[in-house]
Parts: sequence; structure tokens; C-alpha cells
Amino acid sequence: MNKQIDQQAADNIRALAVAMVEKANSGHPGGPMGGADFMHILYSEFFNFDPTDMTWAFRDRFFMDAGHLSTLMYAQYYLLGNYAKEDIANFRQWGSITPGHPEVDFERGIENTSGPLGQGHTMGVGAAIAAKYLKARFGDWMNHKVYGFISDGGIQEEVSQGAGRIAGHLGLSNFIMFFDSNDIQLSTSTDEVTTEDTAMKYESWGWKVVTIDGHNHDEIRKALKDANNETEKPTLIIGKTVIGKGSVTAEGKPFEGYCELHGQPISNTDADYEKTLLNLGANPEKPFDIYKDVQEFYKNVIAEKTANAAKKKAEINAWRAENKELADKLDFFLSGELPELDFSSVSFKEGLATRAASSAVLGYLAENVENMIVSSADLSNSDKTDGFLKKTHAIQKNDFTGSFLQAGVAELTMACIANGIALHGGVIPVVATFFVFSDYMKPAIRLSALQELGVKYVWTHDAFRVGEDGPTHQPIEQEAQIRLLEKLKNHSGDPSFLALRPADSAETVVAWKMALENKKRPTGLILSRQGIKDIEAQGDSRYNEALAAEKGGYLVKEVENPDVVLIANGSEVSTLVAAAEILEKENNLKVNIASVISEGVFRLQSKEYQNSVIPKNKPLFGLTAGLPVNLEGLVGENGKVFGLEHFGYSAPAKVLDDKFGFTGEKVSQQVLEYLKTV
Repeated sequence: MNKQIDQQAADNIRALAVAMVEKANSGHPGGPMGGADFMHILYSEFFNFDPTDMTWAFRDRFFMDAGHLSTLMYAQYYLLGNYAKEDIANFRQWGSITPGHPEVDFERGIENTSGPLGQGHTMGVGAAIAAKYLKARFGDWMNHKVYGFISDGGIQEEVSQGAGRIAGHLGLSNFIMFFDSNDIQLSTSTDEVTTEDTAMKYESWGWKVVTIDGHNHDEIRKALKDANNETEKPTLIIGKTVIGKGSVTAEGKPFEGYCELHGQPISNTDADYEKTLLNLGANPEKPFDIYKDVQEFYKNVIAEKTANAAKKKAEINAWRAENKELADKLDFFLSGELPELDFSSVSFKEGLATRAASSAVLGYLAENVENMIVSSADLSNSDKTDGFLKKTHAIQKNDFTGSFLQAGVAELTMACIANGIALHGGVIPVVATFFVFSDYMKPAIRLSALQELGVKYVWTHDAFRVGEDGPTHQPIEQEAQIRLLEKLKNHSGDPSFLALRPADSAETVVAWKMALENKKRPTGLILSRQGIKDIEAQGDSRYNEALAAEKGGYLVKEVENPDVVLIANGSEVSTLVAAAEILEKENNLKVNIASVISEGVFRLQSKEYQNSVIPKNKPLFGLTAGLPVNLEGLVGENGKVFGLEHFGYSAPAKVLDDKFGFTGEKVSQQVLEYLKTV
């Protein structure tokens, strides 16, 4: 312990944060200046990782919630050698690896993309759940910690309620969170928006809470030591800090604790940029330099971290030698690969709702995929994830041998946790709720897509046929919203999301196959509440024919030279089948029917294949229980889509089908009216 070098290191972090924001003329310097002391003590003395192997699976993890404090991370990791000077100097610039808000980059220590407040620490809770889950299966040697860093804004975001409740309820003693409590927000002081007792709130959820001077290194050390020794509860360290710590005016007088220091270069405030750098021990001519003594200190820190990691790896290797079968299983989990699965063996009754078919698949997966956590927002017996739950049991405090997470009524929290589980690695996350409540999950779905995470979303009760529950529970516009993500490319250049709405039980099985094999981006399965008549097989096996859905769209009914091609997905495909029977029998028309489970995947196929399913030279009619825009891109400007452009009403599903025009007879009339116009 060297108080002088500790102060220099913290001040170096402050100076770098100030310089980065100043050069970029954009950013948030005040918070990083306040959090620098905690960050330095954490990383130099407590945080376990291997500087030579940054993706080491058993490293400690740091989840930043307050993404606007990115310079705090970049400065700290610069001291650790993860960034070069030019990376720091190019903060927020085109092509730099130091964006304004951190984006997941395991090689440099960035465990999560953050910015939308509240989500970062909730992902940390998910990572802690994954770590406990794996520890329960492979041994107490797997004892790495997950650290979170949160600000006043993150504490206030509603998702913190769910994260705090679940972490405390499950006793996530491996989760340690620092709350940078500086009483300042972007536009106000915190006393203008809240009077809650944060410590009491977290204690009521079952957390260990300690309040410290966030600039006192000895208090930080003790808090972190006690948190690392805690075995029953997650820990919240409330660090009382001063925003803009170390900033001074042109006259050298302290200028700390002011709201204006939050979100702009300090030269735009009453603080002075050069005098502040000098006050922090930096050279204004070389603001991105690491101080000589700090550089030497961190050289030793890196060597010590590397040596400690080597000792831990030797311990793990000894375990591996004595537990070869378990070690092989662990490696398989961490590889992200799937076991051999025979989806064709999944059996079910005829005419099931696709949520019920999904339940059968989940039951099969519970017995064949050992590293899957399924979660439901208090709906397992309705979204039918109980097909999985019946083959395992719920995760509980001190018992992580189960594979089902009862999230309670907390859709956004549940989805953020799933992102954290995926980021940790080794576990496949599945989350479920009603489709209409995907609205609550959108921020996390977006971060699933941005981070390229293989989270599986199960959304049931997919249309107005929810019926009596009425318009609040009947999704109309949700499919259009979700399918927009299929049109949005991620940073790898691929569609950022896979949205699948299967037409019957066989397609549901195929949809699950597609979801599990889709590892680098999220998947949404959109499933029906009501029973659906199965599509008749053209040959011997409906499942084998449904495998064509892996191309996004295919013909479930095909004749030569059709008079019209009908297009739908989900339960509307069976309605088209009923309409086609009428059109053929009573109107002597030849009809093809295309089931397009995913327009995004369909658009990735060759133009020749697309045209073989949906020929441009034929009349095209689409049917959707959602907004017409769902299918307008497929039928083109000369085609016709019949859908809904209004909210639903409370009535039995069959009544709504009739009133809204979604019966075979009424759809056949729509088709005939359309054909008169072409």
C-alpha cells in the first residue's frame, strides 16, 4: 500500500478523462473524476484477470451501467495496457475503439455495451446468475466475482427495482456493485428528484449495504474486502463522491460538485482546463501521458495479475486432471456448441396452439441441453415454458442446480438478465412472456441485437385472438416493430434479429431449431394462444417439409401456373388454406400458399428462390393479423394485404375472427375482390 502512488494513479485517471473529453469536445468528465479512486483500488488490488488472456472464462467481470462514464474505463484500461495512447486521444472519433459509450469488447476488458441507464448493472446480475449456475455444476473453484458500477441515474431507472429484487432474492453473493453517489445528475441535483433512502431500499431486498467516503482509499479497500468475503448477499457499496473531483478555476480555487461538470468539457464551465491538469499532476502539453511512477506501478500490477492468474489456472488444471468428464462438459458449454439434437423426435397432438408445440420442444430441450436457463415473467403456465420447468426446478438462493428462473412480473429486467447470461458465456438464455409485453422489453431487445447475443425470446398470445382480454393484451403493431430489427444490420453486417412466427406445430419445431442454431444474434419466437389446424403434408413428413422454413419462406401448397399466390405467416396460413379450398372448389382458381416465417431470412436467399416462392408476375395476396406493413414488402406495389389497422376488442377469438374478416370464407371474398383489380 502506497498512499502517494494510489493518489497519483487516481489523479492520472482523472486527468486522462478530462483530456479525452476536452479533445473530443464531447463527453462527461465529472463522473469519471469522482469514480477514479474506486476504479484504481478495484483494479490494482482486487480485480482478478489475466492480462495475457483477456477472454479467460474464469476472470472477474466488470459491468458498467453508467456508460456515459466511458472515459473512466478507458483511462483505467489504458493504465493496464489494454489501450494505446492514440486510442485514448481519439475518444469518440470515427473509426476509434473508444466510442462515447462503451461497446462490448472482451479483448480490452469491456464486458458489456452500456448507455441506456439501468441495463448495465442488470446485465451484471445476469452474469452473476450464470456464474453461480456453472459453479453449482462444476465446483467451488469457480469463484470469480462480478462487479457493477452504477450512478444516480441508474439507481433511479425502474429496471433497478427488478435487478435489486432478484439479486437479493437469489443471494448473489458474487455480485458487488459500487454506487457512485455524487448527488448530481445531468440537469439537476438529486435532491430535486428523489428523497428515497437508497441504502434502506437495497437492504429490504436482501443486500449487504455499506456507505463509505468514495475518495478514501482505506474505506474503499475495507468495503471491497468485506464484499469479497460475503457469502450470503450481494453487496452495494455506496461511495459518496464529488463530481469533478480535482477541478479548479483559473485562479487555482477548487471547482467541484457542480452540475455543469457532468456532461461537457470542463473548459465550458467555470473550471480551467490547463490549471486542472496541473492540479492533477499532468502536463497540459502531453495530457495523454501516463505518469512515470504510475506507469512503473502498473507494470508491477500487470505482472502480479498475470502471476495470480497462472496460479488459478494451475488450480483449475489440477481439477481438470481429476475430473476429465466434467472438464470436457465445461469446455463444451463454454464453446457455445450444441449437443446432437433430433428435433424430428419431438411429438405432439394435432391442432395444437404453437405455444403448446413450443412447450413440447422445451420439454425435449430440458432433457437434452444441459446448459440452458429458461425464464418467464410470471407466466410459465400460460406461455407454456412450464414444459421446461416440469423437467427441472426453479433456481433458488443457495440452490442453483435448477435451470428455470422465476423472474416475476419484470419483463425488462428478465431480458437484461438474459443479455448478461449470454455475455458471461457457457449458458443459453431463454425468456418468455406475452407478445404484447415485448413492448416492456424493447430496450433490452435492442441491446441484444447491438451486442450480437444469442438470446431466445419466446412471445406467446401473438394476435388479436387473445380474445376476451381485450385490446390491452392483443398485439397488433408488435410484429411490425420486431420485424424492423430484421431489416437493421448489426456491426457484423448481418440482420440484427431473427423473428419467427410459425404456422403450425411442425414449423414451431423448426423455429426452435433455427433459434438454437442462431448463436450470434437474438431470436424471437412469436407463438399463438389458440389451436391451429396443422398444414397438411404434401408427402410423407410434415416436419421434413417444414424444414424449408429455414429459408425464411416456402410453399406449403403448390400447383403449376397458379392464378394467385397467397402469403402469410403464423396462424393466418391455416386461414389461407381454408380460403384456398373455397377458391378452388367454388371459383375454379389455382392457388399457391407461401408460409414466410421470416422475411429477413427469406430476403437472404437467391433471387431465383425468392421468385419461385413469390413470383412477381402473379397476383399476390397477403394476410396478416397485424399491420398490413408486415407483408407489403413481399406482395409489392401491385399486391394486396389484408390486415388490421386498428386496436382489438374484447370478445371470444372466433367472434373476433368473424368480425375482423379472418375466416376462410371472408378471406376468399377478399381475394376475389382483389383479383378483379389485376
